[in-house]
Formats: sequence, structure tokens, C-alpha cells
Amino acid sequence: MNLNPFELLKNAQSLQQQFGKVQEELKTITATGASGGGIVKITINGQMEITSVEIDSVAVDPRDVPMLQDLIIAAHTDAHTKIRDLITKKLGPMVNGLNIPGLTV
Repeated sequence: MNLNPFELLKNAQSLQQQFGKVQEELKTITATGASGGGIVKITINGQMEITSVEIDSVAVDPRDVPMLQDLIIAAHTDAHTKIRDLITKKLGPMVNGLNIPGLTV
């Protein structure tokens, strides 16, 4: 098998440009997950960064901190599921074959 180093470089540059576009697009995609009927809401972007946390005051009971912790985890899990679905719908063809941590398309 004869590999052309210039062709490999061209392909690598193309992949790098495509990856850059994907990363820019991921910054603009957001999803909000909720738990406890909307008592706790967490918004994350396509880079899996938490951008917002909203906690209704009824969830803040100093005697039941574990419940609040569970609500936060559940809201984050919900947001993570939604953002993965959005990324798959919006960027599926672009990211197919790229190894993006936390994302399986």
C-alpha cells in the first residue's frame, strides 16, 4: 500500500477544519433538564458545560439536603440526555467518525 504524505496532510487539515466548525456549533447548542416537576433546572451547552442552575426555594430545606442533591443530579442527567439528542440531530453527519468525549453518535 502506497500512502501519499501530502494526501494524508490534506485529509488531516480537512478534519481539523471540520472539528473546529463542530466545536463552534457545540457552543451554540443548549438544553435544559429539569427534575422535581421543574423545581431544579440545569442548562448545559453542547460542550457539556453547565451554563445555568435554577433552584426553586421550596427545594432548599436544610433538613433534607440529600433530596436537593438527588434533584440536581436528576436535572443534570436529563439535560445531558437532551443535549446529546440535540447534537445527534443537528450535527450527526458532521461529527460521525469524530471522537468527541462524552458523545456517541
